[in-house]
Amino acid sequence: MKHTLVACLGILLIAGCSDFPEVGSDRSAQADAADYPTLLPIDTLLAHGDGAEDSEAEIDILRARAARLRARAAALRGTAIN
Repeated sequence: MKHTLVACLGILLIAGCSDFPEVGSDRSAQADAADYPTLLPIDTLLAHGDGAEDSEAEIDILRARAARLRARAAALRGTAIN
């Protein structure tokens, strides 16, 4: 137990001595000068939507995928791991 504790402490001390890169050092001047995006309340975003309407085909694909995932989950629930 003592050897494990000493080894863990040694590893932590060695890890604390490593050099870490400066965060954000690879940003360009153009990125630094850019305006921040406007933050909006979530209710406003949900009310407006993104303007895209889901087609019936896309909805059918999602329903089929959901059915496959439910069937897979049901099959996994039945298996016993020994």
